Amino acid sequence: MPALPSPQDITGCVLAGGRGARMGGVDKGLQLFQGRPLVVHALERLAPQVGGLLINANRHADRYAELGAPWSAAVWPDEEPGYPGPLAGFLSGLTHCRTDWLACVPCDTPLFPPDLVARMAQAVEAARGEADIVVAHGREISPSAPPDAVAEMRAQPVFCLLRAALRSSLQAFVRDGGRKIDAWTAGHRCVAARFDRAGERHAFANANTLDELHDLERHVRPCGQEPLRPLLD
Repeated sequence: MPALPSPQDITGCVLAGGRGARMGGVDKGLQLFQGRPLVVHALERLAPQVGGLLINANRHADRYAELGAPWSAAVWPDEEPGYPGPLAGFLSGLTHCRTDWLACVPCDTPLFPPDLVARMAQAVEAARGEADIVVAHGREISPSAPPDAVAEMRAQPVFCLLRAALRSSLQAFVRDGGRKIDAWTAGHRCVAARFDRAGERHAFANANTLDELHDLERHVRPCGQEPLRPLLD
């Protein structure tokens, strides 16, 4: 069986390059969660899982560089203009990573599994190396939902493990106007990594709006912190 990709074979990429439209246009990665920017939570959670880190951001590059400095995380903007979406972040990561694999996570989902990358790498091994892309599958349940709330397992496509060799394919797809992640991954050997263990109900709960960020923090933060406020539009 092919060797399991090790952390040193994998670069981690935190995706923070979006418009933040549903947050009123603020820079999402710089919004506070438990008193620290969301991007810091993502970097801190991802760092032990990979060999190195980078940040995809299109605004406030100096601030992101400052926040990423403890992990030596370089900041790179999208390769293509006009905010093409998450695929542009993937492409930026693939362009600048120097490892065989790239693991991508969004900046707005601070509770993602601490073994996310290891389990995606195990999916590569389980496929006997016959996989170019691993997409996480899990439930997206808000912490404020009732205890008996249920949600179907579904793809979480911005949580993925990509072979670095896919850069040319992705660049061509994006330059041809492609924007849908599943339309691109469908053309490659793609497998799923399931995240359905006890304690993972909220692992993929994300914050698309400031209200959702308030809600997420309200259910996990220590008491006594200041309420959230928009930062840096």
